Amino acid sequence: MCTRAVYLGPEGQTTTGRSMDWKEEMHTNLWIFPQGMNRDGGLGAGSLTWTSKYGSVIASVYEGGTADGMNEVGLVANLLYLVESEYPAANDERPAISIAAWAQYLLDNFATVEEAVAELGQEAFRVVPVKAPNGAEGSVHLSISDPSGDSAIFEYVGGKLVIHHGKQHQVMTNSPTFDQQLSINEYWRQIGGTIMLPGTNRPADRYARASFYINAARQSADPQEAVAATFSVIRNVSVPRGITTPDQPHISSTIWRTVADQKGLTYFFEDTASPSLVWVKLRELDFAATTKVRKLELCDKLAVVGNQTANFREALPFKFLAPA
Repeated sequence: MCTRAVYLGPEGQTTTGRSMDWKEEMHTNLWIFPQGMNRDGGLGAGSLTWTSKYGSVIASVYEGGTADGMNEVGLVANLLYLVESEYPAANDERPAISIAAWAQYLLDNFATVEEAVAELGQEAFRVVPVKAPNGAEGSVHLSISDPSGDSAIFEYVGGKLVIHHGKQHQVMTNSPTFDQQLSINEYWRQIGGTIMLPGTNRPADRYARASFYINAARQSADPQEAVAATFSVIRNVSVPRGITTPDQPHISSTIWRTVADQKGLTYFFEDTASPSLVWVKLRELDFAATTKVRKLELCDKLAVVGNQTANFREALPFKFLAPA
């Protein structure tokens, strides 16, 4: 499931897009989280705790996890499926955080990829997998990008955190692990995307197409063109609705897409069941600690379209999913 790509336009026009591919609807809504929230990893005693430094706009899944979002200074986080993930052992005594809270922790605490890499590289906490409400294994990896175009990929391989850091890491899909994805993509790079590109829904093939097209697209400083180009690439690597492969959990229908304009601080959301886009202008939001958590209902509301910045309503924050 899922593909993520970062568009690096001139004059600092950085834009990150992703698809969410899954076997069922995930009851996704958009949320505004302010600064100053007292947070924890969602696992009770022994959870990692923090206070949010930055406000953010996020897309939730199952009303129990942050799957995608951008904070008020343009850091973007994306959770994608990775069946090969192996997390630290249950008897690890470090403070713990649910994978459903992992992306939110990054959005709450960091302005740049470099800051996040420096902190997570210390491995001061451990990530705990959580099954989805439908029983699917919670195996994910995490990508982040910032307005400078810097990127990082975080994966747990053999119980250890592996970090791939650098502006060159524009694309992420699913299986296999990221180091192997890079090797596979090098093969297609040598062939050349104008000669032939793989066209299946397999993660490695989606990676090759996204990697070629995100750089082959016209690189523009115009935010409208940058957003449109990024959406066009993400649509190219999306999986048609109604398609799932039972024995390959990383191949499922695309149920929604997002594009984050990190220079203009505008977050776009597209439900694949809807003919229209929804967007939120973060520069027009008040993220002060004195403000409330707010929610935009999108689940089963396909008529919600256009600029929804002013249409969020006060709500209690959801609780992060935890192991049963």
